[in-house]
Amino acid sequence: MNVKRMRTRHHRSGGSNGASRQLNGQIPMNRNHVFDSHGPDVRVRGTAQQLFEKYLQLGRDATGSGDRVAAEAYFQHAEHYFRIMNAMAQAAQQSQQERAERQSTRQQRQSHAVEEGEPQPDIEDGPEESDLSSEPQPELSEG
Repeated sequence: MNVKRMRTRHHRSGGSNGASRQLNGQIPMNRNHVFDSHGPDVRVRGTAQQLFEKYLQLGRDATGSGDRVAAEAYFQHAEHYFRIMNAMAQAAQQSQQERAERQSTRQQRQSHAVEEGEPQPDIEDGPEESDLSSEPQPELSEG
């Protein structure tokens, strides 16, 4: 019995780097995520948008040739990738809203601190450099 082992795209073991990219066992997707699709009578690879358009075209072609069963199968595959596109768009919108809320909260905290007279760290200037010439210097021992 010859069984091949399949490796993930990034060839990572179960280390901490791989774990940080996964959320509840799912790999976060973006609009450029590439899918391998095994549709009826065809194997297609591409983004959700590309697969949606391809299956839609295959469904139209099957309808034109009179094969209603194949057309329905292609349209169902197209609908699947349409739903994936909508889910990704919704996740991106939610992520954008969360980023905007975090930024707004950060700005409110900063403006509140300024009103209270608390000193604000100067992010643009970087850490202050201290003059080490007045500090006691260690003695060097030869040996």
